[in-house]
Amino acid sequence: MSRAEFETLVGEIAGAIGERPLDAALADHLNATFPEGGPVFTRLAALCAEGERDGWLMAREAGGIKFGRAVKPGAAAGRFSVDVVRMKDVKGPHHVHTTGEIGAILPLEGAPRFDGFPPGWYVYPPGSDHHPTVEGGDAHVLYLLPEGAIEFTGR
Repeated sequence: MSRAEFETLVGEIAGAIGERPLDAALADHLNATFPEGGPVFTRLAALCAEGERDGWLMAREAGGIKFGRAVKPGAAAGRFSVDVVRMKDVKGPHHVHTTGEIGAILPLEGAPRFDGFPPGWYVYPPGSDHHPTVEGGDAHVLYLLPEGAIEFTGR
């Protein structure tokens, strides 16, 4: 049942995003609508932990990062794919967000910061790039990609 609930919840979040531009205003909107510590964010964190434990989330691992695509674009989250990673004091592979990225930092242990962001929501605009990095602890990072687009560069 938790997988179905996860899909329903990410569908609700995707609906709140709608066609808004991927910018700081969207991050502010998500942090106000689904704040860290609020019921939706707390349930999302619990479902990610359940999914990892039960094996339907983050079934792959490389470079100290557990990862997996939970929802493909065109399914429960509309135009978005939904991926979840688990990172603990690690730097991930460089990639470009060709259509942008919307993420939630769900802390597990310590005081994790994802690319310097505290727990909560962040938004990267189309064309942005980075080495995803978690410092200061352990976290699940859930991210939505418009049309599922991401380009790993090998840098």
